[in-house]
Amino acid sequence: MTFPFPWMLLCLIGLLLIVPDARAEDWPQWGGPKRDLVWREKGIVKKLPTSELLPRVWSTPIKAGYAGPAVANGRVFITDYDVDHEPAAVERVLCLDAKDGSILWKHQLETNYTVSYPAGPRATPVVDGNRVYTIGTMGNMFCFDVENGKIIWQKDFVKDYSTRLPTWGMAASPLIDGDQLITLVGGADDALIVSFDKFTGKEIWRSLTDKDVGYSPPMIYTFNGIRQLIAWHPGAVSSINPANGKKYWEIPFPIRVGLCISTPRQLGNRLFVTAFYNGPMMIEVQGKTAKIVWKGDSENEIKTDGLHCIMSTPFVNKTHIYGVGSYGALRCLKADTGERVWETFEATGEDRWWNAFIISHEDRFFLHNEQGDLIIANLTPQGYQELSRAKLIEPTRKVKRRLTIWSHPAFAMKSIFARNDNEIIRVNLSAE
Repeated sequence: MTFPFPWMLLCLIGLLLIVPDARAEDWPQWGGPKRDLVWREKGIVKKLPTSELLPRVWSTPIKAGYAGPAVANGRVFITDYDVDHEPAAVERVLCLDAKDGSILWKHQLETNYTVSYPAGPRATPVVDGNRVYTIGTMGNMFCFDVENGKIIWQKDFVKDYSTRLPTWGMAASPLIDGDQLITLVGGADDALIVSFDKFTGKEIWRSLTDKDVGYSPPMIYTFNGIRQLIAWHPGAVSSINPANGKKYWEIPFPIRVGLCISTPRQLGNRLFVTAFYNGPMMIEVQGKTAKIVWKGDSENEIKTDGLHCIMSTPFVNKTHIYGVGSYGALRCLKADTGERVWETFEATGEDRWWNAFIISHEDRFFLHNEQGDLIIANLTPQGYQELSRAKLIEPTRKVKRRLTIWSHPAFAMKSIFARNDNEIIRVNLSAE
């Protein structure tokens, strides 16, 4: 059957109108659409302009915070902390128009921070359909209507679950799985991890106990055909059935100062974690059991053997691991043994806690370091090859004797969205 010419023309026009939107990708949560820190959009620049500061599509003033933005459906969601607000300091959730940076709505909650590094919220918002979920530093979780900011439901972890807040506040971004929102709560009575009905906030299940909460986001991976919720907390790496909260296996891994932050990464049937003080550990998962394959040494203030990540999450593949350790060294390890292949300070700088976030894109990487630089580089077993570097945004938070940025950017709409304590910006990275 053939269509009359006018109908064919209308169909062609419709396809042309649809294609650009289909090519644009969102970054609706921590780690992007698949929560794996991979940017999959096509048509991205191979080289950054050499201007002193990358040109902005827009810049919008905001207050302080560590949380990165989430970008979805033409909107940007960011949280901050306004200590100058009268009559009391407020923690805010802002919704911006991704096209021009204008604020569409905001929510604010009077909050008195009692944690260390009290500069602002830590957890990246999560957008799911017409809802956006946020978790504040002091354990206040909200589900908002994306369109107007109306509160759909909310929780107070301290009041509702007797959560003992960790030293640096609640930082783990929640996880959507079907109709569930699964998140780190750190509550009493086996409520370290809690699953909520994402529509109503009703508790579905709770699981695990630990004297500390930790900061690492929950992840779901499939090992040997079994979907497993991985919860890395200060006492252990635990695997849970995401349908009911029942534990599959657990590897004890006592973490000094509760500093489990980096996201656990999957390599086939293996799982990799890395801690600031305790170093790296590779686990092999065999169905509903697991064992340690290799493990690094603890930090000794002088020399670290493997990869001791603090805030950044490493990139992993079947053969190698790339990440930034506790003194700023970007390192490459052999995945099968943990043996170090190379290290460099070129991407970051050398000092305690120096950091860079690593995003995989096609055959190269985008690195955003704490000095506010955006870098395009090759990371291979042969070494670090810097292809391009430019200033993305100015560092504003003083740590020790330097200014830093400790918030992860979002990569969406062929752009990078980044923040410091004064502004959130959009920079176009399209090659077109």
